[in-house]
Parts: sequence; C-alpha cells; structure tokens
Amino acid sequence: MRPTMKDVASAAGVALKTVSRVVNGEPGVHPATAERVRAAIDRLGYRRNESARVLRRGRTATVGLVIEDLADPFYAGLSRAVEDVVIGHGCLLLSGSSGEEPGRERELVETFCARRVDGLIVVPAGEDHTYLRPELEAGTPVVFADRPPGTGIDLDTVLADNVGGAGEAIRHLMGHGHRRIAFLGDDPEIFTAAERLKGYREALGGLFDERLVSMRPPSLEAVRADLARMFALDDPPSALFTGNGRYTVTALRALDGRPVALVGFDDFELADLLNPRVSVVAQDPAWMGRVAAELLFRRLRGDSGPPEHIELPVRLIARGSGELLAPG
Repeated sequence: MRPTMKDVASAAGVALKTVSRVVNGEPGVHPATAERVRAAIDRLGYRRNESARVLRRGRTATVGLVIEDLADPFYAGLSRAVEDVVIGHGCLLLSGSSGEEPGRERELVETFCARRVDGLIVVPAGEDHTYLRPELEAGTPVVFADRPPGTGIDLDTVLADNVGGAGEAIRHLMGHGHRRIAFLGDDPEIFTAAERLKGYREALGGLFDERLVSMRPPSLEAVRADLARMFALDDPPSALFTGNGRYTVTALRALDGRPVALVGFDDFELADLLNPRVSVVAQDPAWMGRVAAELLFRRLRGDSGPPEHIELPVRLIARGSGELLAPG
C-alpha cells in the first residue's frame, strides 16, 4: 500500500499535524524537525494525495477539453496551448475527440462532468447544446472554441475571422487577375466551412459560379473528380481556394503539378518548402487555445459578466502559389 501521512509521522516520530504542515509548506515547524519529516518522506516514497486536497476545497483541479480530432494539426496546437494554461494554473487537462459526431461530443462532455471537472472547453460537433443546461445551472463554466454553440444557448465563444479570411484570400487572387476561382470546402454543416464559403461568395460578388464550388469531406478521389469536372468546363478555373489544411494538401496531390494559383485556409507543415511555396490564410490555433483557457479560468475565479464573443484576426501569408498570374 502507498505510505500515508500517518506512516510518515510514525517514521519521523512527530505528530500528524506536523507532517501536514511540512507537506503543505506551512510555518511553525522547527527546521530540524522539518528536515526529519522530509527525510522520512523521501525514505518512504510518500506522495501527497492531490485529489483529496482539492476536493476538500470544493474543486477537482481538472478541466475537460472536447475537440474534433486530436490528430489534426490545428486541434493539436489548440490542445497544447490549452494544456499549457491549465497546467500553469495547477490543474490537469482531460481531453477527447468527438470525430464530428454530436453523440460522441455529448458523451465526452457528460463523462467529464461525471468526473466533476471544474470547467469545459468545447469545439462543438453538433447543433443542440441544451444538454449542458444542468451543468451550467450547477455552476460549471463552459467556453466554446473554433465554433459557436447551437441556437438557443449563449456562452463564451472564441472564433477566428473565417469570413474575413476567406474574403482576403479571394481578393488576393483577384488582384493577380483571376476571375474564375474554385472553392473546395468541407461539409457545409460545419460552421467554419459555411463561414468560409460565405466569405468566398461575398468577395466574388457577381463572379460567383455555383459550378466552381464543392463542399464535402475531403478525400483524394472526391477532389480529383471535382477538379476534373471543373477543368472540363468551357470556362475552367485558373485559381483555387481550399477551405482548410487537409483540403489544401489533398488538392495539391490531386493537382499533381498542374499550374493553378492556390490559396488555402490554415497554414500547414512544409507549406513553405513546396514548389511553389503555398500561400495561406493563417489562423493561430495556439492563440485561440490560450484565449479560451484564460477566459475559462476567469470564470472559475468568479467573473460572472455576460458571455463574451471573441473573434481573432487571421492573416494572409503570400508565398508564391497565390501569386501565379491568371493566363492571358
């Protein structure tokens, strides 16, 4: 069995309260006695029961994080930033992937709440978040990141400027002579995909052509088929805007060296080493994670102000692929 404070007290020949004071760094213990207690702790391998300590304070010192996919580079960056903030506050992060399944999202949230997490950060997969009401009424703060909660519920939210970023990409391509610009995006039911389509459409205005839009989960076969259909048009696209990092990489594989101007939403590893180097609209997942986590801890410290809706700016990084001139 693990050694207890009583074992330490017996080994050091002191009272249990003396051990407690040494373990918790409290004053009132003679230096020689404190040294004897620390020696007993080292000899026995005693470790303080953090769970019991924080529960006595009415908290578990844990935070739950639900994201789409821990393996996705964007969400990996967001998760790491959240973890850094959580650890910096002396807490532990529990995280899981919803896989874009609303049922899985709810299951993870309810599992974390059953473990009495102090707060939650959620990248939502579904539209119905009324299931959170019992937790909110019990005082558990919740912050949404990357996407807002569904209708009927208003909570702290940290987003990126998806509409503005997509518009900037399209205006950049138009500035290099392109008027036929295709858009490959994810499932339109996903908030970020729909917002980027909105920015694309608004920036094109009267040049918008439904035939140059494809929105579905990315796969190499699907992207090849979509591009083949678009390039077979009488007035094919000369430029391409891709809605996320996975779509950009898939499109590059499908293009197989075909010279098409390209700007992708989300930066990705090796984008600056390809030929041509890939121009992107970059958002900062670490920044988003930090802002969401710090907002959560503000709530945990007692901030009871109205829900905050934070939109983080994005930036266009011109590297070469988005600067290819339109033919003619």
